[in-house]
Amino acid sequence: MENYIKVKDVKVPVLGFGTWQMEGKECYNSVADALKLGYRHIDTAQMYKNEEQVGDAIAKSGVARDEIFLTTKVWPHNFFADKFIPSVEESLKKLKVDSVDLLLLHWPSKNDDENNTALEQLAICKQKGYINHAGVSNFSIEQMKNAAKYIDVFTNQVQYHPYKNQSELLKYCNENDVMLTAYSPLALGKIIGDETLISIGKKYNKSEGQVALRWLIQQKGVSAIPKASNSKKRKSNLDIFDFELTDEDMKLVFSLAR
Repeated sequence: MENYIKVKDVKVPVLGFGTWQMEGKECYNSVADALKLGYRHIDTAQMYKNEEQVGDAIAKSGVARDEIFLTTKVWPHNFFADKFIPSVEESLKKLKVDSVDLLLLHWPSKNDDENNTALEQLAICKQKGYINHAGVSNFSIEQMKNAAKYIDVFTNQVQYHPYKNQSELLKYCNENDVMLTAYSPLALGKIIGDETLISIGKKYNKSEGQVALRWLIQQKGVSAIPKASNSKKRKSNLDIFDFELTDEDMKLVFSLAR
């Protein structure tokens, strides 16, 4: 079963590994293990303070750099002309790479001028060859429309899981060939014990987490980046390509949004 998603003619592994709240040795070991298990899409950010560990794990993994889709994000306090590019150069140094596949603005600043400056800087990063693609995170549809004046928006990374309705945003993304990347796809563990997901899972011998992830990646233009603190969970999250939810199953999961 296809485990890639195509955005703007680029193939991206549809299931990535998220590293939020992972630091130090834990982060290094987790990313090293994820790569060993077969993850090829790794997500980090300046704010996570773990780019160095992510970079180390990738460098020592034995996996070719061009096989890994690597994303990092610029925090709003670097949304200034004198800070943005130096902060990206620092990220690249920590990650031990010449370029990242995707660079995102982590959160929109409350100040529109700062956002516009950051978007201009993203475009410059692309010209410099520091990044292959540019995108945003936690942006509204209006903010995405504005971003599109500056960059070819590759993704909007937002919180998306069975309890959160993102239908309007997803419709906009689909219409504009923008990937929606779902973070906290398991609702920070809140879906565990959900009876609807458990009953769907029983049909396929899958857990509620696997059903939730399958539901996400079965939607057009959606990728997901679950974080998992142990190897067993990481393996389980990856084990979602050997079954397919029916239209009826999909509707049931959609009905959980509140």
